[in-house]
Amino acid sequence: MISNQVLKNTLEGLKEISRIEFCVIDTDGKVLASTFPEFTVEPLDIQAFVNSAADSQMIKGIHYFKVNDDYQLEYILAVSGDDEDSFMVGKLAAFQIQNLIIAYKERFDKDSFIKNLLLDNLLLVDIYNRAKKLHIETDVRRVVMILELSQEKDHNSVESLKAMFGGKNKNFITAVDEKSVIIVRELEDGEEYAEIDKIGHSIMDSLGFSIEDGTHMAYGTIVSELKEVSRSYKEARMALDVGKIFFGDRSVIAYSSLGIGRLIYQLPIPLCKMFIKEIFNGKSPDDFDEETLTTIDKFFENNLNVSETSRQLYIHRNTLVYRLDKLQKSTGLDLRVFEDAITFKIALMVVRYMKYMETLEY
Repeated sequence: MISNQVLKNTLEGLKEISRIEFCVIDTDGKVLASTFPEFTVEPLDIQAFVNSAADSQMIKGIHYFKVNDDYQLEYILAVSGDDEDSFMVGKLAAFQIQNLIIAYKERFDKDSFIKNLLLDNLLLVDIYNRAKKLHIETDVRRVVMILELSQEKDHNSVESLKAMFGGKNKNFITAVDEKSVIIVRELEDGEEYAEIDKIGHSIMDSLGFSIEDGTHMAYGTIVSELKEVSRSYKEARMALDVGKIFFGDRSVIAYSSLGIGRLIYQLPIPLCKMFIKEIFNGKSPDDFDEETLTTIDKFFENNLNVSETSRQLYIHRNTLVYRLDKLQKSTGLDLRVFEDAITFKIALMVVRYMKYMETLEY
């Protein structure tokens, strides 16, 4: 259904060109949009015209035209004047509104199709049949990007994104919940993940969003067939969650960059608890003091380099060795040994994942 504001804008544009007044009325005689300074609808006249077989009719100096949607009467168009010029302009206006109906139906049919495609609600045969009817190419490279806002998405953000991408038929802007805006973007030749990442940052910058205000953006892998778009969407959705847990300093996160965090995210919580209990003997990294935690983070940050870590912490090398020895005694893990360091790093990530899942329960 076309919005009344769109109808009004259309009528005002037609009036500016033709200098003729227009009014759109529904089949019950209610005025939806009008340029007439004063216009009184006569319900009996409208009802008589609706029930007649005529496509147009002159009633009391006003031309009336029927506007159909697939042979079903949708609107009545009233046009001022009783001469041939008014009749011709009225026919053109009715044709324009009918085309608007078709365009809006196609737009919302596409939107419904893309939503069901993302959510895996379509059979394979339905995907290709509906795509053909909607003139959507099936064998092109696409990627799904998700912009998640801290609050319910506002109209301006959606419209801004549509202005950036939705003007081209090959891109789709839609949503499946109240806080996310989804972009299904068709890629140009030569566009790869580096370009997608730049686009993601450009969107955040253009709309004035950042991770400080709780806004995040993620994208899945590039797919080459329409049927795989739902996979890219699921990957982007996972990237949003994993990014919040392990990559909190990134405003744009790619599924392909999640690394081991992607595996940890899919572990069942009971298995995580068992693993942490075995590694830390019932303790938790939260039990370590601030000095120890800072030492651990800096040691990992410097790729287990003792000299560089001690330099950045402004402590003597022997002091760092003492702290690492102390940590080894309490956990049984020597961070100077690669295998132990990997185990410890994974354990820290598992704890972070468990904390995040706990926040979702409340």
